Amino acid sequence: MAKEQKPQIQEKLQPENDKIKDLTRNMEDSSGEVMNTNTGLRINDDQNSLKAGERGASLLEDFILREKITHFDHERIPERVVHARGSGAHGVFKVYESLDKYTKAQFLNDTEIETPVFVRFSTVAGSRGSTDLARDARGFAVKFYTQEGNFDLVGNNMPVFFIQDAMKFPDLIHAVKPEPDNEMPQAASAHDTFWDFISVMPESAHMIMWAMSDRGIPRSYRMMEGFGVHTFRLINAEGESHFVKFHWKPLLGVHAVAWDEAQKISGKDPDFHRRDLWDAIESGNYPEWELGLQIVPESDEFKFDFDLLDPTKIIPEELVPVQRVGKLTLNRNPENFFAETEQSAFHIGHIVPGIDFTNDPLLQGRLFSYTDTQLIRLGGPNFQEIPINRPIVPVHNNQRDGFMRQTINRGKVAYGPNKLDNNSPRQAKASEGGFTSYPERIDARKIRARSKSFLDHFSQARLFLNSQSEPEKNHMIDAFSFELGKVNSVEIRTRMLGILSLIDKKLASEVAFALRLPVPEDPELPVNLSFPADADPADYDPIMKDGKVVISDALSMANTPKDSIATRKIAFLIADGVNAKSVNTVKSALESQGAVVEMIAPRQNYVIAESDEQIPVQHSFLTAASVLFDAVYVPSGTNSVAAIEAEADAVHFLNEAFKHCKPIAADLGAIQVLEATYFARKLPEDFSEESVLLDGIVVNEDTGKLASLFAKAIAQHRFWDREVPRKIPA
Repeated sequence: MAKEQKPQIQEKLQPENDKIKDLTRNMEDSSGEVMNTNTGLRINDDQNSLKAGERGASLLEDFILREKITHFDHERIPERVVHARGSGAHGVFKVYESLDKYTKAQFLNDTEIETPVFVRFSTVAGSRGSTDLARDARGFAVKFYTQEGNFDLVGNNMPVFFIQDAMKFPDLIHAVKPEPDNEMPQAASAHDTFWDFISVMPESAHMIMWAMSDRGIPRSYRMMEGFGVHTFRLINAEGESHFVKFHWKPLLGVHAVAWDEAQKISGKDPDFHRRDLWDAIESGNYPEWELGLQIVPESDEFKFDFDLLDPTKIIPEELVPVQRVGKLTLNRNPENFFAETEQSAFHIGHIVPGIDFTNDPLLQGRLFSYTDTQLIRLGGPNFQEIPINRPIVPVHNNQRDGFMRQTINRGKVAYGPNKLDNNSPRQAKASEGGFTSYPERIDARKIRARSKSFLDHFSQARLFLNSQSEPEKNHMIDAFSFELGKVNSVEIRTRMLGILSLIDKKLASEVAFALRLPVPEDPELPVNLSFPADADPADYDPIMKDGKVVISDALSMANTPKDSIATRKIAFLIADGVNAKSVNTVKSALESQGAVVEMIAPRQNYVIAESDEQIPVQHSFLTAASVLFDAVYVPSGTNSVAAIEAEADAVHFLNEAFKHCKPIAADLGAIQVLEATYFARKLPEDFSEESVLLDGIVVNEDTGKLASLFAKAIAQHRFWDREVPRKIPA
């Protein structure tokens, strides 16, 4: 099989740009080659260690054994402290039109350049072996291999963060990680230490609303937004500065799974997101995002009622629209997960001329943290020489030696300035693309403090909640109730209810009802315990801004584009005797719009249709589950319908899909299968187009019309109105 695929792999790796050439040089295929050691010595026996006689002790002089075992012992590097579980892919970025008005960064100005990129998605809290479907923030890190050096846009799928100052980052991670006495829970924040920390750190209020929303359980990496989180600077050729927030907008829209569904996927396929990304790229359904910029003139820095440098705040899109300026396309999977995805090293300090930092105190601390982390994790200062991290431009400097040095530097000069080597390498003038920091005026005393403009912790948390649709709000209530219900300390639960009451009293009362606790009339004071030892706590208490109820449409996933079924996975439930036309008509119609159709049957391999046609089967009911699909269809065929109706797993498949608010369709000849479900009494009396879009259930005897209506229903993603009676919580 490997040899049959080899020509295809080689074709896929045809160099499209310098970075792919660079990586291709480091790729090896051992097929048909003679085994040797890392020095090139050919191995005569790789099956037996060198011994003193056939049954004697192994000998220390067996250098082949020692090399093999030593390499094995060191095959795994320390996992990342955060973002340990990740998935990566290669791709390209291309800007739509020149942004030279704002920045001199070449990759944001030259519309002819396709900049190669490597992207790594990740969960934050869990270890490498945890599940993809934990409720968590997701990392969204993009490495641009530009002609001016590497630019790393290191962000998350949420635009804000838990803390305002990097000094608090170790505390946050110590709190959210498994508790140190028992190493539980893994990849979950439903425990005392995390909520104890959050309940006395009101600056986390905004981020915790995002984490408890459906954004914390995305349907796919391909269907989630990305954000740079911090406010950066763009600098143009004239030295003019603009503040900027970076966004990634997925062309497939922003979608999530239900919480109950997420827990089941974790058991059925903990690699769900990783597999989804890999399969989409392998099948040619390349994931795409548009790069969006929120640009603020420097003169408007203090225009807003929040601080641009506060990483717990967003700039509402109604105040500063997002300009979509280019497209990111992921088009190639890694050839080796360890060498590429695991060894990829992202660093917020990797910037290019035309992009610079601001005084965001979380950003400033991250500038130190990333370098320090890579030095430990990847063995030393030469981590940027690893092929996946190596820039596409040649590197010339006087840095030498160190662990894992790969460059062989010539000559005797490794310092500057020098005369022996004509002062090479010389410094680059700004006119030649040399990086110069923005000359921001600084005139201040050294002080450990926080600006009072950072102390409004609740108004944007309230904005986020008010902007959610009713189903999204209900999901947040359920999320808080679940997470706090796992907290053992009643004191912590009560304190968190106090925090929630400062955001929204209705939210607090709904969660309190589920926990059977009262909402504190007066939250425990001081609300904020993050203040210096000699400070007056009152100076650090959150500013309460009630004001009028304001919403931002961009914050609700209900407003995401719902005009495509591309890459949605549709399960067809079939058995022997299925009507081939009922299968093929709907299958062709859905696939023509980019959907992925898979057949599920009582047994694997194939079923025999009424017409004696063999229809391939991808899964049996033993290996498949509704939570792995976006929609379900039951074709007609007398024997098939009878078999599906009698198959308990098939009926459960449909019940579960309905519970999770997914579109369901059936040929009219298969209506008896739907009548066998527990939701049969909820079926609409007729199946007009209007009822379909309301209820997400399609039944029709005309398979062509059925396919059209079903596609419209699938594009809606979910039909959360099924949850309104609260009798089918998803």
